[in-house]
Parts: sequence; C-alpha cells; structure tokens
Amino acid sequence: MEKMNEKEEELTQILRNSDNIVFFGGAGVSTASGVPDFRSSEGLYSRKLNRHFTPEQAVSHSFFVKHTEEFYDFYKNNLVYPDVKPSGCHIALAKLEQMGKLKAVVTQNIDGLHQAAGSKVVYELHGSVLRNYCTGCGKFFDDKYVVSAEGIPYCDECGGIVKPDVVLYEEGLDDRTINNSVNAIANADVLIIGGTSLVVYPAAGLINYFRGSKLVLINKSRTSADSKADLVINDDISKVLKIAVDNI
Repeated sequence: MEKMNEKEEELTQILRNSDNIVFFGGAGVSTASGVPDFRSSEGLYSRKLNRHFTPEQAVSHSFFVKHTEEFYDFYKNNLVYPDVKPSGCHIALAKLEQMGKLKAVVTQNIDGLHQAAGSKVVYELHGSVLRNYCTGCGKFFDDKYVVSAEGIPYCDECGGIVKPDVVLYEEGLDDRTINNSVNAIANADVLIIGGTSLVVYPAAGLINYFRGSKLVLINKSRTSADSKADLVINDDISKVLKIAVDNI
C-alpha cells in the first residue's frame, strides 16, 4: 500500500468520519482515463464554410442547427471516446458509495464513466454522450449508432436527425438534474470538489449551496474556491482519491 503524505492522511480521516459525502467533479476526473478536455482542442476548420470555429462555437445549439454536418464532425472526434475505461478516481468514488459514505456524484462530464465504474447516484449536469434521441419521434439511440453513422446520424424509424442528450452551449441545464444536485450538495456533511477549475457556469455556482462541515478541493491547479476550502490538494485526483479510499 502506497505511503500517504500529510494531506492524503487528512483526506482519509475526513472520509472515515463521514457518511454523508457528495463529490462534484469536472474534466480532470476523466483525463486519467484518456478523455481530453474538448476545450483544449484547436476547434474546427470547415473548408465548406471557409471558417475556423472555436470548440465552444462547434458545440453550440445554433451550430448544431445551422451546420449539423460540421457539428458531428467535431463532436465525434472530440467528445465521444467509446473505448475509455474508468480511472482510479471513478473506481474510488464507486467504492465510497458502496461503503454507504458517498451519497451522490455531481458531474460536469458527459462520458458515463462514473456509472461504468459502478456509481449508482450520478447527476450529469451536462448530459451524456451515451444517450441520443431522434428530434422527430424521440426514439433512443446509443453512442455506437451515432459514431458509426456516416456524417449526420438519422433515425431509422422516421428519418429525423438524432441529437446527443448533451447540454450544448446556449442550452439550459435540466431542471430536475439541477434540483437533485442542489439538494445533495445542500444536505452534504462533506463536499469534495475534484478535477475542475470551477470556471464553467452555471454548474460551478452549485457549490455555493454547501453548508456542511468540510470542503475539500483536489485539483492540479489553483481554483477560485481554494480560500474557502478546509483542505486543498494540488495533485492528480485519480491517485489521491484511490490512496485515500484504499486506506479507510
């Protein structure tokens, strides 16, 4: 078993002493699984439109509507990774839930890796690439259907365009998901924020509902909430959480 440093020991103690933990995570949770943050891509250059689009523009609602083919060109190459596996962080969180300690995962990620690791209560603020629906008849399609389609995926039932169940820029978050997330965070004794720089709103604003006793921040770089935290660990979240949970 890997030897713990002082901060990892403190985290382990916090986890040991609480049965009401909520985890709020971002892109850094999945980078260890090989899922890059799409915002770090170079965006999209379209020869047809003779324009360069930023990553944010390429996954906006208006871009999906106006330039559906280009949208899917960017989406399939930058947001869907069907072969990735859960990281040490995903697995550690699933174990915490099995122990009865973790009450919910609130995630900004859309890759479904928390569920793949075994987590049951997961609130996906930005949706999931694993779910796709026909804009015409509402029929469900998985990610493989979308990825294997040439260009735009069309419904095999009614011929409508299939759209990912992902919250695009310019779209609002799902009300039920927000309410569930707010309730979980507001009622938590311990909130662990990990793998996020807390710059994407409205998601990042949810942490303001926390009223519990211990706020823990695990991220490679500094965040705007560091000064409010009881424990800040600037390290790889996958490594840190695995060590802490293994030592409970």
